[in-house]
Amino acid sequence: MRPTNNSSSGSRPPRREYNREVRMPSNLRWGIAHVYSSYNNTIITVTDITGTETLAMSSGGQVVKTDRLESSPTAAMAVAKKVAEIAMEKGIQGLYIKVRAKGGHNGPKNPGPGSQAAIRTLSRLGLRIGKIEEVTPEPHNGCRAKGGRRGRRV
Repeated sequence: MRPTNNSSSGSRPPRREYNREVRMPSNLRWGIAHVYSSYNNTIITVTDITGTETLAMSSGGQVVKTDRLESSPTAAMAVAKKVAEIAMEKGIQGLYIKVRAKGGHNGPKNPGPGSQAAIRTLSRLGLRIGKIEEVTPEPHNGCRAKGGRRGRRV
C-alpha cells in the first residue's frame, strides 16, 4: 500500500484537480453551417442561428473547373475556406454544423468525400465548432424501392 503524501518528505507534490468541462463563451456570435455532400458535389451554406437568413453560400462547381472534381475533398476545402471568410467578415465566430447526404428513398444515406474535409477546414480557419449533427433525410417506408420483387441480381 502506498503512503499518503501529506508531509514534505514525499518526492512528488499532491495532484491538482482539473476542470474537465469545456466551456463555450456565451458572447460568441453563432451560425449554422449546412454541409450538403453528395458523390457529385459539395455545397456549404452558412445561415444565422435561426436558419432563416443566408450569410454565405458556395459549392464545388465555383472553385474547380471539371465536373468530376466538384465532390473531391480538395474542392470541399476551398469551398469551406471561401464560406468561412465571408462568414467571419459578417461577424460569425462559431458554427453549429449540419451534415446532409442525398438520402431519401433512392439516394445514398452516407455523405460524400467532401464533408469531413469541409468540417476540418472550418475548424482550422479559427471558427469555433459547437456541435456536428447528421440531418440526412430518412424514408419512413414511403415510396417503393427500385429493384423489383426479388431485388437487384448481380
